[in-house]
Amino acid sequence: MQLDLTTMPIPQATRRIALPASVGFLFLTLFNVVDTWFAGQISTGALAALSRSFPVYFIVLAAGNGLSTGATACIGASLGAGDRTRAAGYAVQALLLGAMAGVLLGLTGLALSPALFRLLGADEANLVLCLEYMDTIFLGAPAFLLVFMANAVLQAMGDTRRHRNFLILSFFLNCILDPWFIHGGLGLPAMGVRGVALATVACNLWGVWLLGRGVQQSGILQERRLRDFRIQPELLADMLRQGLPSAFTYLTIGLGIFVITFYLSRYGDAAVAAYGVATRIEQLALLPAVGLNVSTLALTAQNHGAGKADRILATLRHALILGAVVMAAGGCLVYLLADPLMAAFTADAAVVEIGAAYLRLAAFILYAYVVVYVHVAALQGIRKPMFGVWVGVLRQLIAPILLFHLGVFILEQNILWIWWSIFAITWAAALCSAIFGKRILFRVVNPVVA
Repeated sequence: MQLDLTTMPIPQATRRIALPASVGFLFLTLFNVVDTWFAGQISTGALAALSRSFPVYFIVLAAGNGLSTGATACIGASLGAGDRTRAAGYAVQALLLGAMAGVLLGLTGLALSPALFRLLGADEANLVLCLEYMDTIFLGAPAFLLVFMANAVLQAMGDTRRHRNFLILSFFLNCILDPWFIHGGLGLPAMGVRGVALATVACNLWGVWLLGRGVQQSGILQERRLRDFRIQPELLADMLRQGLPSAFTYLTIGLGIFVITFYLSRYGDAAVAAYGVATRIEQLALLPAVGLNVSTLALTAQNHGAGKADRILATLRHALILGAVVMAAGGCLVYLLADPLMAAFTADAAVVEIGAAYLRLAAFILYAYVVVYVHVAALQGIRKPMFGVWVGVLRQLIAPILLFHLGVFILEQNILWIWWSIFAITWAAALCSAIFGKRILFRVVNPVVA
């Protein structure tokens, strides 16, 4: 069922979209937490392998998130303008693009991942574990991308509940598959770290069927036949113009994690493992921000198509106010529970100490992420995705490389230099978004105000 996001009261629409999305991403994060916990039971080396794999794995996530953002913007704008035929055409192109991009990404990843892990400081023993995990993930890349694109179609219609249900059920399925595939049994051999990845791929294969069925039931493809599933260059090119910059924006996050992991590896495997665990915990606190990001994108896309500038600006204001309230509560919990949260994942005292120090500082960064996310989402919704690219390049690459290199190799500071650099860079990006991002938004949707 499509929500009319051009007339529904903004607070109500935000709740209808953001709450299911936040709950879904809660279970996605818990899914990753389960993987991290089971990897920690194998060995610290396995935990470090998953931490090193995350920036490489993020390439898959960046492609999926970016291309799906472009699809949501195009489909949402068409729905807002009342052109369901064009919206259906975009939906078909989104599914075809997901399949093609997944195959290309998988083949590229299999070829390049050994060199990437060596760059991240993996020795030969840890390299084997990293490749066992990521080679399996790259083989399942088409399923990952199809899940993202099917969800993009549903999200453009205001439906975030089906994806939420998929993520909830996948979490419970993963709790069963992880120990089974890791340790073996019932006719399966013990697969260790490879089993963690195989469980993830299995859940996404099931997601292709579940969300694909949701797209079919939504009615957007009601009059489409098999012969209609072919490349339409005009629509595909338009979607790529929106999706590729968004994909690169998400890719900068993965590259940023790559940069952080590269410099953290100078402090040893305990530092790398601590950051991997701490970021899982941080992601839990940021779940409301993810929901606000999704709702801001969907609302701005439909209202931009309908030409309702006042609702776009009201959406941004509401997201920023709501985000401030929720992040204040989340920050308090992260600060107060930093040590026990880290200890829940590992008995290694060094890992707990390093990760808790990061979390206590991260508690004061959470709202900065909200400011960046919702401004970038609003601009993506009005088809101005390049702002996110420039903010991402500065926040994730240029500034971290300069500051980290200064502190680690020139001034020879301890690991706290890395944590404080992240704090300073993220708040600088938030300030940049609040000033320049909002100025671009006003100029596009309300030229008189600009």
